[in-house]
Amino acid sequence: FALNETRMVVLSASISTRQGKALVSRQYLEMTRLRVEGLLAAFPKLIGHALQQNHTYVETDTVRYVYQPLENQLYLLLITTKTSNIVEDLSTLRLLAKLIPDVAGSIQETVICDHAFELIFAFDEVLSAGGYREDITLTNIRTNLLMDSYEEKMHLMIKQSKMDAAKAEREKKEKEIKARQMANLKSALLDGSGVFQHQQQQQSAMAGFGGGGFQQGSQGGFGMDSFGGPGQTVGFGNQGYNSNNAYQQAAKPSEPEQPRVVAKGMKLGGAGVGGKKKDSLMAAMAAEDNLLPLSKKAGISANMMEGFGVGASSAPAIPSAPVSLVLEEKISVQMNREGGIESCDVKGTLTLTANTDLGTMVFATVNKAALAAQCTTGWSFATHPKVAKPQYEKEGKLGLKDSDKGFPLNRPVGVLRWSYAANDAAPITVNCWPEDMGDGTITVNAEYELQRPDMTLTDVNILIPLGTTDPPVIESISGVYKHDSRSGVLCWHQDEINGSNSSGSLEFIIAGSNSDAFFPVQIMFSSENLLCPIEVTALTSMTNGSQVPKTLKKLVTPEKYQCA
Repeated sequence: FALNETRMVVLSASISTRQGKALVSRQYLEMTRLRVEGLLAAFPKLIGHALQQNHTYVETDTVRYVYQPLENQLYLLLITTKTSNIVEDLSTLRLLAKLIPDVAGSIQETVICDHAFELIFAFDEVLSAGGYREDITLTNIRTNLLMDSYEEKMHLMIKQSKMDAAKAEREKKEKEIKARQMANLKSALLDGSGVFQHQQQQQSAMAGFGGGGFQQGSQGGFGMDSFGGPGQTVGFGNQGYNSNNAYQQAAKPSEPEQPRVVAKGMKLGGAGVGGKKKDSLMAAMAAEDNLLPLSKKAGISANMMEGFGVGASSAPAIPSAPVSLVLEEKISVQMNREGGIESCDVKGTLTLTANTDLGTMVFATVNKAALAAQCTTGWSFATHPKVAKPQYEKEGKLGLKDSDKGFPLNRPVGVLRWSYAANDAAPITVNCWPEDMGDGTITVNAEYELQRPDMTLTDVNILIPLGTTDPPVIESISGVYKHDSRSGVLCWHQDEINGSNSSGSLEFIIAGSNSDAFFPVQIMFSSENLLCPIEVTALTSMTNGSQVPKTLKKLVTPEKYQCA
């Protein structure tokens, strides 16, 4: 190997130990590994003579060693040609000495080895290929080592914005799906067949209230567990919650008779024998699973519903009075997760239905004076456009402007509407507190509190989404519960909430880590206690002024009642 000594260049920049062990070495001219190790191995033998003369360099016949002692018995070493500029080499040495702790953090043998590649990149910023010094400062070196790129930043920003948009879209779709599932479950709970029709439509197996699931050969009810005696269960449905009825297994239907085949011509639109065979097959399948076939209107047969404590759906009864009146209020409440009421709206309607010709020619009288005295701030009342408003304002009478026509027959007409917007109208509040335990499970504490002691709420269902199909482990509960594994919803049920049981709590543990999965919590109930103090004092015939018999029904239901 022969060096061209006419070139004023740095041959190698190295960090070595006192014994000549190279930790990091960067060559700027083509040199063999054996040559580099030989030059570094000779350095400890030459340094002793240089230390005695207080020099920072030492020369041999072919090269010059320019060095600076570092901490922990380490040395920064430049190997240059003998014709190189010693002043420039010392300046390069000082710059590299400042650069080492800036890149590595400290000057220790293990740290230097861990940051070997970063140090080589830093050396290359100071010395270019061929061993020539670059005109660069320590600040510029730091900037170059960061490799900051505007294009890269823009690319990352665009990528992050796309990811955020996709995440937002996913969360939006997830909320829509969850809201649709909750709406389906809510409609199933509110229709004539209750939650059990929803079970059969979804073909799901739901765990019983504290007991076994809805399995073949058995009918799961609301098992009371520690809150009731062994084997004691009760029914649950939209008609009410009967806690006194014992669990009754649905009666097995008798085997249908074989249909008689009579030779007839083809009849279009007729059910014929095929329809009877189909009914027979469905009845046999239902009997096999200890279930009765669904009726066309009621959804579930009478015997089936009696087993759950729910009255069988029957054909609508013929009205017993010439006029049917309905006072109905729908409540919309939005609560936060701590149970605080954020908004509450009440909308009420007085509906009149004429069942006979006598009922068409009537006018209803309400307690207008009491309404004017009690319903002041926040209340608003409006009559139907065809109702004589001046007569209502003066005397509280609700009758048509055209007294010759009368009300339509067998068609409900909303003659009066009212609304009220204030937080004190909310009858019940619910708060839900999920707590991540850190071991893959979440403990959820939920609590309800009756806000209006004047109301009695019946058939109260609090629907808590679980975010998983796994069943929860109930720690404590006021009332009963049911788990729908298909939709991942826990239904917390109370037969009745009034002043005697104005509050209750539920605690359960379930696998998961997402606390937001338990919202929104939806509340459903029914009541006969109106917020508006309206009363129908009289129903009078417009022809002869006599009193007309009537039926009156009061109903309060939630339109949208949730905690989110």
